[in-house]
Amino acid sequence: MVNRFVNALEFVKFSHTVFALPFALMAMWTAGSGRVALPVAGWILACMVTARTAAMAFNRLADWESDRLNPRTAGRHRLVSKSGGALLLAVAAGLFIVSAAQLNRLCLLLSPLALFIILFYSLTKRFTSFSHGFLGLALGLAPVGAWGAVRGEVCDAVPLTLGAAVWCWVFGFDLIYATLDAEFDRRRGLHSFPARFGVPRTLRLARALHVLAVAGFFAFGWLAHFSWPYFAAWSLAAAALVWEHRVADVTDSAAINRAFFNLNAAVSVILLAGVVLDTWL
Repeated sequence: MVNRFVNALEFVKFSHTVFALPFALMAMWTAGSGRVALPVAGWILACMVTARTAAMAFNRLADWESDRLNPRTAGRHRLVSKSGGALLLAVAAGLFIVSAAQLNRLCLLLSPLALFIILFYSLTKRFTSFSHGFLGLALGLAPVGAWGAVRGEVCDAVPLTLGAAVWCWVFGFDLIYATLDAEFDRRRGLHSFPARFGVPRTLRLARALHVLAVAGFFAFGWLAHFSWPYFAAWSLAAAALVWEHRVADVTDSAAINRAFFNLNAAVSVILLAGVVLDTWL
């Protein structure tokens, strides 16, 4: 039973929750001015975990055959059976909607749309080279949704700016990660950006997107009236992104994997720490 649970976590790359979750917590913390009821925080966390689990389970099912043929992902289908993946998807999707309903009416009404967007990403590589942008959109919804959970509305410049910055950030780092599969995607007829335009152009676009992301994170802090603790964290996050691109220029899959996980996890956690410290100090 323990092995099955561990395999299920690996199947959906549960550790990668660290990418979007801190931004949802940033929006939640900012919307509540550092004071958020524990049940609200708990249901936001439940929404984040179940939404991402549903998205990753659907991604694994949609790419089942391709993943079996790709040397980098060939072991994924051995972790969980296809029927087990479908059950995981159904349970996670259902729990996401139930969790959203515990927050407020707006979250409940928007939950099917949010679920559609985060699942739809997995199909986009079949018809567009900009599937990485759809992943950015899916993760960029996280801070907007968390803001709506606390405030009951989402049409505010603060969460929308943070969501746009997350969109650029994710779009950029997924482009870097996709360079690992450029040749495989080309052979399989999958429309990833690196497969169509090549690795050098991909890395240039990723750099441009991360410049926009850094500007967006700064604008978020300015709109939220943060002070030096946040902007000190912002400086560290910007430095981490600069280092990520230095690592990505090395044609080494292990280095790119480190850039994808360690440095991007650092970006999100550092910015969250900056928001929390700014409220406390």
